[in-house]
Amino acid sequence: MNYLGYTEDDLYKLGGIHTGREIALQPFLWMNIYSRVNQERDTLKKYLDQALSGVSKVILTGAGSSAFIGRSLKGSYRRLLNVHTIDVPTTDLVSHPLDYLSDNETILLVSFARSGNSPESIAAVSLADKLCKKCFHLIITCDGKGELANYQTRSPKYVFILPEESNDQSLAMTGSYSGMLLTGLLLSRIGNWDAMENAVSILSGYGNRILIGFAPMLHKIASMPFERAIFLGSGPFLGTATESHLKLQELTDGSIICKEDSYLGFRHGPKAVINGHSLVVFILSNDPYVHRYEADLIQSMNKGKKALYTIAVTESPVHDLHFDLSVEMSAAGRQLEEDMLTVPSILPAQLLGFYKSLNLGLKPDAPSVSGAISRVVEGVKIYPF
Repeated sequence: MNYLGYTEDDLYKLGGIHTGREIALQPFLWMNIYSRVNQERDTLKKYLDQALSGVSKVILTGAGSSAFIGRSLKGSYRRLLNVHTIDVPTTDLVSHPLDYLSDNETILLVSFARSGNSPESIAAVSLADKLCKKCFHLIITCDGKGELANYQTRSPKYVFILPEESNDQSLAMTGSYSGMLLTGLLLSRIGNWDAMENAVSILSGYGNRILIGFAPMLHKIASMPFERAIFLGSGPFLGTATESHLKLQELTDGSIICKEDSYLGFRHGPKAVINGHSLVVFILSNDPYVHRYEADLIQSMNKGKKALYTIAVTESPVHDLHFDLSVEMSAAGRQLEEDMLTVPSILPAQLLGFYKSLNLGLKPDAPSVSGAISRVVEGVKIYPF
């Protein structure tokens, strides 16, 4: 079996079998997640209807990559569920709980976690139980044996366990990230389900197109001498840009310094980071209104310092702008709602991180030479509040 251009034997030797396989199998995972949500759809909808009828706020939370899921989802939840929604990492919720939780509010706390064994995961749900008037818990995790999935509470709780293959064994989250993101998107549409099977089929096809059609080019780009990488995305794609920057930085053990920003935000100072050793990745919306802001920023960059290489990640061809590489998921124009595109749009950064890790002589499954970062965060002490 080959994954991302390598045989299994080669990947075992290179220390990248888990990462390579987990990146490559995501389109299949996404279809399996659709089936799992569909199986539990009635009970999920019943629970969400009960929760949303009485809450004043939804908090989307998680740590690290799991927190960036909320950054992509908060707009969808506000629009589609018609409820005030914020994204708050557990790392913020635990250190400053009274900034987000109060005894005069009933909330729905949606917790995302790959293993659910990070200390902040349990601390966050416990604080919500302690400090809120009432808390409904929706726990979305890849590990049914993890501490978060088995959290004991008197509050109403629903635990959704993703298919087993989503529980990445590599250090960097890949399938677990895109899988939980897709789950969150599907739950926001649980009351309007008829179009979801076709939508997931399309985004799975987009994923395969990237993996088959663009992985060889991204492999070549990873061998280029860039030292910085900037990922830009607006709205739901800001979460994608944030996860993209972390993925490349993690998998290269910090050798590549990465940054993320929105298109409008990038103008206000951060644009100065671009130099001749920079890779810039533009994650593009399929909304014509949003694209006007994207195009303005991209065109303005022609007047400043030039990047080493530019990549566009887009649903369909963009004819008004030039990039060194355009990763196009479709030739058929807009087929998916904007926020659904966040799922396949993470793949280019995962591929760049995987290939650059190998290019640097690292092991993608465990790229941290010093052990400074690990699959489950270590050394965090939780204090009583």
